[in-house]
Amino acid sequence: MPEEELVDIKFRLYDGSDIGPFRYSSTSTVDMLKQRIVSDWPKGKTIAPKAVNEVKLISSGKILENSKTVGQCKGPLGEVGGGVVVMHVVVQPSLAKTKTEKKIDDSPRKIVCQCSIL
Repeated sequence: MPEEELVDIKFRLYDGSDIGPFRYSSTSTVDMLKQRIVSDWPKGKTIAPKAVNEVKLISSGKILENSKTVGQCKGPLGEVGGGVVVMHVVVQPSLAKTKTEKKIDDSPRKIVCQCSIL
């Protein structure tokens, strides 16, 4: 039976800060990674995921599917010095939230011309 490979992964957030690195088995799924991100999300960030389905993981320009394992994604994963894989995290709030509408300014605008004719 082949030995299970361990992979070090850190997650890069929208502001350039990182979560991790954490060591994962090559049989861990992308969904498991997302659960870890939601549970370990830093406090005080302006944008924070409330559920796993609001998180997208991107590696080498590809959005990773929840059902894929780390081992299946290993080929295109980019590594930095020390063998740590960096995945970018995108938070996409669910569409169920009510959208805030832009306030429409109905007041007439004053046109002021400051042209000088010489």
